[in-house]
Amino acid sequence: MTDRPEQVPAQQQQWPGSDADLTPPADHGASSWTGRDRLTRKRAVVTGGDSGIGRAVAVTFAKEGADVLVAHLPEEEADARVTAELVRAEGRRAVLHPADLRTADAARELAARAVDELGGVDVLVCNAAFQMTHQALAEFPPEQLERTFATNVLGTFWLIQALAPQLEDGGSVLVTTSVQAYSPSDHLLDYAATKAALNNLVVNLAQELGPKGVRVNAVAPGPIWTPLIPATMEPEKVDGFGSDTPLGRPGQPVEVAAAFVFLASDEASYVSGSVLGVTGGKPVF
Repeated sequence: MTDRPEQVPAQQQQWPGSDADLTPPADHGASSWTGRDRLTRKRAVVTGGDSGIGRAVAVTFAKEGADVLVAHLPEEEADARVTAELVRAEGRRAVLHPADLRTADAARELAARAVDELGGVDVLVCNAAFQMTHQALAEFPPEQLERTFATNVLGTFWLIQALAPQLEDGGSVLVTTSVQAYSPSDHLLDYAATKAALNNLVVNLAQELGPKGVRVNAVAPGPIWTPLIPATMEPEKVDGFGSDTPLGRPGQPVEVAAAFVFLASDEASYVSGSVLGVTGGKPVF
């Protein structure tokens, strides 16, 4: 995992975007990750698993020995099928679950499907997120705020609530937050606020669920090269994306997935209530 493209050219996609249309292609670990049996026989649920960070988590988890249920929006089915193929190529089971997780009912349906298909859940990765950029406060429409908070915060809360009993005595919850929680961009007002809320939720849930044997942690990515970027930002903001980090480049999804693998594994058996930054040097404090 050493050869990384240094610059991202200007480009744009229609929301929700597709991994197949990214230039340059993103690295999800299919050929760059070497598994070390750190998640053998684990059963994982990964939301937003069709592309980007979610796909990389699903692929690296499979390489580490886990079966994976991948939740995705119905309109992202093509990318989700690629994720499933990559998981199955590692000899692991992949279950696809199309759903919009903005309601408690949808979260409960996903939880029930996961238990039925996988026989239980050991690791829950709440990664699904929505963002859309605007240049000024007055430009943020009410329906966008509702969708952003429902997807990023409420959906995460309801899914953890539904699956918490399954995770007792050794399970793990992992939440994707963001460097935006610490250093928010003005064009991501609502998105940044949801990520700060998730950091708080993780710390609180670690106290709530710890006595039941459940670890709760978060990963806070910085600028990571995924379809979300050209699908939600203007081309001029995509141009050179990530070059403002101390490392001078965007991160790849597999580089974020490495943090999820660690936190899901027994190597992190005494880690809970933490937020692990994968930001290329941008501060998370």
